Amino acid sequence: MSSNRIARHPHPYALAASLPKTLPDARIRYGEDSPVQFADLRIPKGHTPAGGFPVIIFIHGGGWLADWTKDYSAPFVEALTSAGFATWDVEFRRMGNCKGGYPSTFQDVARAADHARALAPSFPLDLDRVIAIGHSSGGHLALWLAGRGGLSSESPLYAADPIRLKGVISIAGVNDLDYALEHGTRADILQLLDTIREQADPLMAQTSPARLLPMDVPQTLIVGTAEDRWRRDMTHHYAQAALRAGDAVQLLEPEGLDHFDVVDPAGPAFELVVAAAKAMV
Repeated sequence: MSSNRIARHPHPYALAASLPKTLPDARIRYGEDSPVQFADLRIPKGHTPAGGFPVIIFIHGGGWLADWTKDYSAPFVEALTSAGFATWDVEFRRMGNCKGGYPSTFQDVARAADHARALAPSFPLDLDRVIAIGHSSGGHLALWLAGRGGLSSESPLYAADPIRLKGVISIAGVNDLDYALEHGTRADILQLLDTIREQADPLMAQTSPARLLPMDVPQTLIVGTAEDRWRRDMTHHYAQAALRAGDAVQLLEPEGLDHFDVVDPAGPAFELVVAAAKAMV
């Protein structure tokens, strides 16, 4: 652990135990196949722009595990709402939930994102200004949302008309599943895909953001300098691959921040996220 930490939270449990100050404006189901197919919608207070508020689809992390819910990142999402964004904070099936993992985890996130269209008649949302933000494994899924338009119609993850994103922000994300499996000892990726290493390649081609480049969507990658070495190296590796593919990529490395500091709503990474989000919309 870095000795020159500048964030408030010395341990991830301190962030996980925190709670948002307000209830969401609405908790809405986007599916009927699982109790966890819901998302919380928050609308900024005050003046409503003529075209509606820009929208953030937020996807939480936790290693794609049911043990981790979106509660730990809810204060961060609440702060994004206060910064002027309508937030659609997604819950979804994860490993440990019935039928969690491939393909349901991906199908749920995609279905939730596309469901934002159904909200627009009832809430002031500008669907021309939608971005996805995710933390950790949620960063992987946020980038996957941006890249899924390139999937073959034969894939179970294919959607004919996915919602158009203006940008995506991956915060300490697992941006390259192949790299994370090889260099980050992330065997949980094989559990997520319900496969073995020798048979993983076709599934990686559908699920790893690095395999879906170019995305033709602006991307911001945020990883703290106190993050695990493999994750920092992976983020650099992914950024270089995305740039070579022709995508617009910004890499930000806030000094002294670890894996949970970057989603502290009162920490120094928050303003980086807000600035990047505003530049995209």
